[in-house]
Amino acid sequence: MTSEVHYMNWEDYDAAQQQTDLVLIPFGAVEVYGPHLPLGADGIATTALARGIAEQVPALISPLIPVGYSKMLQSFPGTLSVKPASLVAYARDVAESFILWGCKRILWVNGHAGNVPFINELSAELEERHGVRCAQIDWWRFIQPLVKDLETAEFLPHGHASEFGTSVMLHLVPQYVKMERAVKTANQSPDQWPDFLRTRSYRAQSPTGVLGDGTLGTAEKGAETMRRAIERAVAFINSDEFRAP
Repeated sequence: MTSEVHYMNWEDYDAAQQQTDLVLIPFGAVEVYGPHLPLGADGIATTALARGIAEQVPALISPLIPVGYSKMLQSFPGTLSVKPASLVAYARDVAESFILWGCKRILWVNGHAGNVPFINELSAELEERHGVRCAQIDWWRFIQPLVKDLETAEFLPHGHASEFGTSVMLHLVPQYVKMERAVKTANQSPDQWPDFLRTRSYRAQSPTGVLGDGTLGTAEKGAETMRRAIERAVAFINSDEFRAP
């Protein structure tokens, strides 16, 4: 039986809810991801991660929240963005719907760095208001310590649409990857003042939407990345650190 609630009928949902207090809520983005990868790569990855987790531990999977805060990338065609307040309000309503039906643990499976601070803020609010337990996976940062031995790029293997972004998409949705368009792009506008936080145009840094080397991606690396990520996430879910309050 599926763990994804949008494929369930209400009776099967009710039965599944009796078996778990955990909901996985995947977040994505629709934004430039190089000339060779789909705009929805972040959500594709997090949906797959949530499904892999739910194959090993009892969990409900929320429908993907597909569009995130991607304003800095909006100079590239196809990039969509929602205001942080809109994103938080929508995610709050989704989470509180699950809480209403008994969920006590929420794992945000987030694929976009721009969403991170707003999800953290919402987590603190939900924990205080409802007494639930929340945690977030920041997908493209989450995998970095797990796959150091697989890295081959000379710079930024985990850059935007680089070696590992490409590898994961080749594993999950090879039909939407155009490897003949994959490129290697260094930062065209290095930040001389990285200790000062500022809003910067992404296009000034990369005219291709890639930071790193997208030509080095392989489906094999993507599959191993996903396997290790699922293993790590399951270990956390089963740990005392993420028990229901």
